[in-house]
Amino acid sequence: MIFVTFGTQKQDFSRALNILEKSKYLKDKEVIVQSGYTKYDVKKFKMFDFIPQEKMNEYVTNCEFVITHGGVGSIFAGLKAKKKVLAIPRLAKYSEHKDDHQLEICEELENLGYILFFKEQDDIDKKIEELLNMKQKIYENDNKYIEILKKEI
Repeated sequence: MIFVTFGTQKQDFSRALNILEKSKYLKDKEVIVQSGYTKYDVKKFKMFDFIPQEKMNEYVTNCEFVITHGGVGSIFAGLKAKKKVLAIPRLAKYSEHKDDHQLEICEELENLGYILFFKEQDDIDKKIEELLNMKQKIYENDNKYIEILKKEI
């Protein structure tokens, strides 16, 4: 099972579902999506607007990997559960967020080796293959990263 979460932002994130819907890898997988305020009809995914925290934790614990927007809460939920994380940052140019702080967070976390993030020019299946083959760097709460994150925000 693959768990996808887009957090609770009120901005639409149909772009991400459009990307994921085109994946050949995800076609034959059970995909559970917490879509938040995004209304998008995808027949092959199990869609939920919002999921209680306990159920979210269960999905994260039991999934093969997490696909998420670039929100720190969603990313770190996956990292703390020792799951590989593929982030698709919300971008201001598509009115998915008010600025590009999610892009900045994703770039930093990828540079540190914790996650991979989807860039607009990427092929989703190649990115998933890269995620599956990457050596996962296990996140441990460390004050150095917290200081970097505070500076970025």
